[in-house]
Amino acid sequence: MTRPATPAPLVGGVGLLERAMAYTLGSLQLVTGAAMTRPTPCADWDLRELLRHMNDSLQALHEAGDRGRVEVRAQDYGDPDRDPVLTLRNRACSMLGSWTSATDHDWVTVDGRPLTGGVVTATGALEIAVHGWDVARACGHDRPIPPALADELLPLARLLVTADDRPTRFAPPAPLPPLADPGARLLAFVGRHA
Repeated sequence: MTRPATPAPLVGGVGLLERAMAYTLGSLQLVTGAAMTRPTPCADWDLRELLRHMNDSLQALHEAGDRGRVEVRAQDYGDPDRDPVLTLRNRACSMLGSWTSATDHDWVTVDGRPLTGGVVTATGALEIAVHGWDVARACGHDRPIPPALADELLPLARLLVTADDRPTRFAPPAPLPPLADPGARLLAFVGRHA
């Protein structure tokens, strides 16, 4: 396959992915065994299902950073008896390591389609941060997304989340109170009520 010319970098990249993961790792500290069956802001998912989804997403991000390609496949959550939080933390370290050591991932192939590495890392950062907030809410905590991170993610969310993604991947935008902070604006855009 001939690679397209190197793109201009998208805002964020690996640094944005690292900051989103750091926020989410803090939320994972709130998870207890008793919380696994609690509902999440993600419709029809309890906390255990959300953690499984996050593990699968990090596995795909790791593959993108490590190999420069992701093959769309059936979800494989691994051994259901394993600690999903420990697995997620381990995958987070491996995923970040694959991106920080990547030498030629200007382009990543996802299911045969080329995307810039910046689009892949920005998409991953958005998903990781929003699901980090979901985890905290499911555990009964209000843990806002840091304002600087939310400020950087919101314009990316507006590019990445389209009308075609609603209502299947994302709920419709939620109403916003006057003078909402950056995190609340981001969460409202992706259909969550902060």
